[in-house]
Amino acid sequence: MKWPVAKLVFGCASVLLSYPEDGFADDLAAVADVLQRLPKGHERARMEETRSWLAGMSAMEAAACYVDTFDLRRRRTLHLTYYRHGDTRERGMALTALVDAYRAAGVRIVPGELPDFLPALLELAAMVPAGAAVLAEHRAALDALRVDLTSAKSPYAGVVEAATDALGASSRADREALRRYRAHGPPSERVGLEPFAPPEIIHLGVTRR
Repeated sequence: MKWPVAKLVFGCASVLLSYPEDGFADDLAAVADVLQRLPKGHERARMEETRSWLAGMSAMEAAACYVDTFDLRRRRTLHLTYYRHGDTRERGMALTALVDAYRAAGVRIVPGELPDFLPALLELAAMVPAGAAVLAEHRAALDALRVDLTSAKSPYAGVVEAATDALGASSRADREALRRYRAHGPPSERVGLEPFAPPEIIHLGVTRR
């Protein structure tokens, strides 16, 4: 999928996978408008299904569903480096590399979420083509999340599927990484009592300049 179309998919997916805060109804209305600009097809249909499902709930119901889906199950985390590295020192290195990638793309780091948070990565992918390349580096994690959400029959699965489709076909290495994760889960080795990321990385998020 060419980036001018893919960026619309990434942007909509970022909103649909974000926590339903105040103003979420307005965000869903904006997504509905953008979806009309997408070519008719699988990605548009799947995201519209999720958007309609979210729009049919109260803010409290949507928030409870979000927490139950993503915050209470580690295998459905939206922090993508966890799938490859677990809570190991290597994850801290991966987070540092992500911060560098955001900065290289002209995105400022602010207090908030970790840089591997999927809605933030999707927003980056919607902003610049280089962001889509950064997101693609985490294709195996996206596929692992998609498989788990699909198995759970979660309406969020369609959004992740649309995002992965926008990235194009997965590589052999990505498929092998997915197979290993499905068989063994993330690495379980802990880094003693130290945090898995350097202090300057913890509690960071992203925003546009």
